Amino acid sequence: MNATNDIVSKLWGLCHILRDDGITYHQYVTELTYLIFLKMAEETGAEEQLPPGYRWGDVRGRQGVEQLTFYKEMLIHLGTYGSAQVQSIFQNAQTSLRQPRILKALVEAIEGMDWYSARQEGLGDMYESLLERNATEKKSGAGQYFTPRPLIDSMVALVKPQPGEYVQDPAAGTGGFLIAADRWVKAHTNDLWDLSESEQYFQRHHAFVGMELVPDAHRLGLMNLMLHDVTGDLQLGDALSEQGARLPKVNVMLTNPPFGTKKGGGLPSRDDFTYPTSNKQLAFLQHIYRGLKPGGRAVVVLPDNVLFEDNAGRDIRRDLMDKCDLHTILRLPTGIFYSQGVKTNVLFFTRGRSDKGNTGEVWVYDMRSNMPQFGKTRPLTREHFAAFETAYGADPLGKAPRVDEGEQGRFRRFTRDQIAARGDNLDLTWLRDESAEAELPEPDVIAADIIDTLRVALEEMEALADLLGGDEEADGAVAEAAE
Repeated sequence: MNATNDIVSKLWGLCHILRDDGITYHQYVTELTYLIFLKMAEETGAEEQLPPGYRWGDVRGRQGVEQLTFYKEMLIHLGTYGSAQVQSIFQNAQTSLRQPRILKALVEAIEGMDWYSARQEGLGDMYESLLERNATEKKSGAGQYFTPRPLIDSMVALVKPQPGEYVQDPAAGTGGFLIAADRWVKAHTNDLWDLSESEQYFQRHHAFVGMELVPDAHRLGLMNLMLHDVTGDLQLGDALSEQGARLPKVNVMLTNPPFGTKKGGGLPSRDDFTYPTSNKQLAFLQHIYRGLKPGGRAVVVLPDNVLFEDNAGRDIRRDLMDKCDLHTILRLPTGIFYSQGVKTNVLFFTRGRSDKGNTGEVWVYDMRSNMPQFGKTRPLTREHFAAFETAYGADPLGKAPRVDEGEQGRFRRFTRDQIAARGDNLDLTWLRDESAEAELPEPDVIAADIIDTLRVALEEMEALADLLGGDEEADGAVAEAAE
């Protein structure tokens, strides 16, 4: 076991002890973020970002109730008086710890880790592994903030972000897409040394922009970016509000919007959206294609319902295919997301130079039918995407020569006229899925899927009640459905 895996296993092992203090998995990772930041600042010589008297040694050197009291005060102080980066990470920070012995156990465990070896392997990789471990735990509820690394790496490799391009993730979660895009650019520019000084400065300070709605996920994302030496502008906010409208237009969009309806059941407060909808993914899709510069590229993970939902959904798909060249759809296998039961796709499109007639044909790759059920016991790897990447081709705009594999193959071409004849329904399937019958999900996965479906239905009824003005009759219908 390498040092990274060893540290992650030991840190995660402590979680079971901490549950005695009523701490959830997600709270635990947030708590670790505070303490790991302090320890790594000491390890990397970055403690000058922290006010004197509020550093790792200061919390480590105290005991008992005094240590816990000081730690609570320290979190508030760092959110007010640290460097700009420190203040962002510790903004509104507060501890969930209630027992001094729990804090002592955490501090001693972190102090005793093999940090030298972890530095050699990369502190960012260690932290990302911790986030992934958190996402794989169903009880953590963090799966919605984490996209599997093999999928991210494949998406980035196909869209090929270039030096000098602005890259945005409007639902950034813990920053995985922005970090992967930065990693790609560095790998193809000799770690930026092939660039001029001004180009290096742009890449380090301006290339990456993100927004995240959930404060804890935003905090984890800031930490993740910092440990990967990415200085990007990761904002705390709602991309479906006017905050999102103020984000700059970009060359590349890489994102996996959260599943579900708009929080609270209402419509996004964006005046620039032509088609108001409470469907969060359809709203994000509008943000994405409207936020691209002419010629800009987008790769976005979306659930099946976006491909076939009627009314506003159909209008948004038609608008997308007018304004952009929607050249490729990848039907993803089931079980690859930690939010189980969700069926998803990746849409690849390029913003046109005009607003009409940009999609001439759509290529669909079926990576779902007759594929094994992925999960903890059969993890997804980058190799699983090799055949799709070959079929996609080397051109990030999807213009490389392609071959329609016919009804027995995985890669098919559909003309814009064929799609229009289907009412602009993009749920394009042709293979008989034998695996759907042979390999049923586990009972807990089926139950979770049913619960998710009911929750979405209830949220949509709440949205309908809001649209009706919240009258008593509508409210009563929602309450009755909830019972």
